[in-house]
Amino acid sequence: MANNKLFMQLIFLTALVATLGSLYFSEIRQYVPCEFCWYQRILMYPLVIISIIGFIRDDHGAKYYIRVMSGLGILLASYHYALQKISFLGDNFAACTGVSCTVQYINIFGFITIPLLSLIAFTLIFILSFMIKRK
Repeated sequence: MANNKLFMQLIFLTALVATLGSLYFSEIRQYVPCEFCWYQRILMYPLVIISIIGFIRDDHGAKYYIRVMSGLGILLASYHYALQKISFLGDNFAACTGVSCTVQYINIFGFITIPLLSLIAFTLIFILSFMIKRK
């Protein structure tokens, strides 16, 4: 089952890049994370640890934890992205404290924002977790 180890490595790499990216935006670029960004971080950061432990121990049961956390991350990132891009959702949203959840620190090509990057990472991790087969 060499493919299982490869998929777990890819999950680890994706989660690590997403984690380092979020830390880059907050610590180096000094972008203050909004409330939804924090929730996405809470779901992403443990995936680095879970996937590396699953890889080292050759524990394919970790895929279930990865699926749940990445699935929740997909839902949260999708909603956050919708708040930013669908005007009637963001205009009537006042639940975030501190930094507004509709602020777009980056907006590459008019649609690539930080929540979209998070959504892509969670989706990739979610798909990879379904490619891990039983022993």
